[in-house]
Formats: sequence, structure tokens, C-alpha cells
Amino acid sequence: MIWFEKGSSHTVLSDEDLRSSLFEALEKLGPRKKVLAIPPDITRFYSKAGLVTEHAWEYFGERLTDVLPALGTHAAMSQKEISRMFGSVPNSLFRVHNWRNDVVTLGEVPSSFVEEVSGGKVSYNWPAQVNRLLVEGGYDLILSPGQVVPHEVIGMANHNKNVLIGTGGPEGINKSHFLGAAYGMERIMGRADTPVRRVLNYASEHFASELPVLYVLTVIGREQSGDLVVRGLFIGDDEECFLKASELSLEVNFELLDEALPKVVVYLEPEEFKSTWLGNKSIYRTRMALADKGELVVLAPGLSTFGEDPEIDRLIRKYGYGTSQEILKAVEKNEELQNNLSAAAHLIHGSSEGRFDITYCPGKLSREEIESVNYRYADLEEMMEHYRPENLRNGFNTLADGEEIFYISNPALGLWSWKEKFKR
Repeated sequence: MIWFEKGSSHTVLSDEDLRSSLFEALEKLGPRKKVLAIPPDITRFYSKAGLVTEHAWEYFGERLTDVLPALGTHAAMSQKEISRMFGSVPNSLFRVHNWRNDVVTLGEVPSSFVEEVSGGKVSYNWPAQVNRLLVEGGYDLILSPGQVVPHEVIGMANHNKNVLIGTGGPEGINKSHFLGAAYGMERIMGRADTPVRRVLNYASEHFASELPVLYVLTVIGREQSGDLVVRGLFIGDDEECFLKASELSLEVNFELLDEALPKVVVYLEPEEFKSTWLGNKSIYRTRMALADKGELVVLAPGLSTFGEDPEIDRLIRKYGYGTSQEILKAVEKNEELQNNLSAAAHLIHGSSEGRFDITYCPGKLSREEIESVNYRYADLEEMMEHYRPENLRNGFNTLADGEEIFYISNPALGLWSWKEKFKR
């Protein structure tokens, strides 16, 4: 059921509103003795999940015994990142999700169901895996805060994805990512009902229903000034709060354009985007807006690697980003890709399918490295001087030399398309 809901395209919820609303919902929920929080990591800093976790610590005190950032395959958070995101929450409460080893399997979604929802694209059992702490920790509440926003793998981020992927294991993460890639990213993004979501919902209903999860879901939008604000807050323990948040997110975070864009420039904040594994949101979220033979320019001052995980980084460097057919053929021929399907999915997602050019301007990777994975390279300093993000506004800009571009300051906060590419 839903314990709290509020939101609209012009609602603005302050930090104090988040606190009082969370406290109101927790009061309705009743007393809890031992609580685990599973917020996202620093790559979702603007979700307000860190602040929600801090408010939960204020409410529960010593009853909040553990905080397990739902890393998925991401690198563990540093102490600096934890302090930045979670404020006064004691560092001693934080645990690291070891996605390769520290998981248990709750059950398996049958291959017949996966084949059905994927339209025959894939056929394999899907294991519902979570960090063993969720099962063995003796919690009477698992608090799952996070942001609902369009997403390239599952359609709309969060809800049970935070549990089953964010605290999941290698097989579950690999197969879910590949399912989304094989089905087609552009058929998924911006939709709450997708093959990957259906698989996760099946797992939640059949294998994870005993986990005492409470979702605290935010929807983040922008004011005309460019400032980020909370447009909605939905707190509940079932799918209803997610669907309501998704509906608002599509209204707030999705920009449907009249014409395709010939040139898009995206800035990647260095503290949030250090790898193409994350930075390729610049590709995922804009691909439906880009014109054929257009160009995407990615200003990436923090970019120092391709994968968040050393093995995935190696695979990206070895195979490079390619078309769907190229990567699917590589998967057929190479056991190491078969064993790392999320890497294979990422290689598909990160390609333009030959439709538009992708130019990366990295802070800490060389021309040779960028070109070796099939991207174009441009010098960051020169491009930052030319485009000057501090002088650009989100959306259409005309530069002093007459060049027209569409600028995006953070691709993780939205989805862009033109009308011919997105059919609801």
C-alpha cells in the first residue's frame, strides 16, 4: 500500500518536506526494531536518497543498524563520497555490496516466462539474487530510497530494481541487462512496463515477498532557472507507488521534441561520471533525439576508465562498442562475453548503430584509448573552451560563431526524443 504520496509537475518539496513526510509515513508503518537502508550510490547523488537516508537515521537512531549502498556493479563508495552524500550518518554503518560473491539466490524465474516477455529474443532462467544481508540480517524493515527516472535497461529506474539489481549478483545482473539490450533499448526507455520489469515483478511476487521492503521514491525536476527540485515523493511497499512516480517522472523528466537534433553536447560532472559504463548515459538518454548523421559531443573531465569493474573494463577495451549484430555475433563466439552478459549489453547500448557520431572528450583517457573502443576523440581543454558549459543553458543554444547545439548538463536526470522515435 501507499503510505505517503505527493507530487505534480510544479510541486516543490523542500528538504524539510522530505523529512516530515518520511516521518509521517514511518509513524503510520509502526515501530521497527532493526532497520537496513539500501540507498543508491554517489552516481545517484541528485536523487535525494542520501538525504532520505540521513532523515531515516535521525528517526530510527540505533535501530538503523546497517546501510548497504545498492552498488550493482559500480565501484565501492569512498569515505569522501559517503560524507558528501549521506551527511551525518555514521561511517561505521556502511557496508560494501560484493556483487560477485556476497549474494544468495531466492529462486529462479523460468525461461518460459523470460522468453514470453522478451518476444522470443532470449530464453534462460533468471535468478533472483540479493545481498545475503537482506535475508540473514534479521531486519523488520528494509528502507529503499531512490529516484524514479527514465532508464536504459529497465525503462524506469528504481523500485524492485534497487533490490534485485542494486544488491544483486553476477548472473542476475548480467542476464537482466542482456534481456533489455536484446529486446531493444529504444523500446524500453521511458516505459514502466517492460520485459525486464516484468521479470523483476515476477521475482518479487514469487520469491521476495517476505522481504520487509519500504520504497521511498523521489521524482526530481528542474525549475526554469535550472535548479533541481523535488517534484514528487511516493512511499509504499508495493508497485502502486512506483507506477505513480513513473507517471510523474515521464511528465517531468521526458522532453519530446518536434525535430531530431543535429548536434547535442552533454556535460558529465566529474565526481559522478568517471567511466563510460556510467557516462554513456549521454548516449542512452539522447539517442532517440539525435538526427541521422548527427553528432553527440561528450565533455567528460572525470573520465578515467571504461568499466566500473576491472573485468568489465577489460572486456570493453578488448571488444569495443559495436552494433547490435556485431556484439551478438561476438557473444556467440566468445565464452568470456557469454559469462559477462551485462558487459555485452553495455557494448550494444554504447553504440550509435552507425546512425550518428559519438565524440568523447575525456579528462584522463588518451586518444588511443578512446579510438580503440570505436569512439571519436577530441581534446577536452579545447572543447571546454569552445562550448563553455558555464555559459550554456539546458536546451537550445546558439554560439557566438553561429553554431547551434542542444545542451544537456546531466544526462542521468532525463530522457530526450523526437516525436517520430517515441510512440507511447
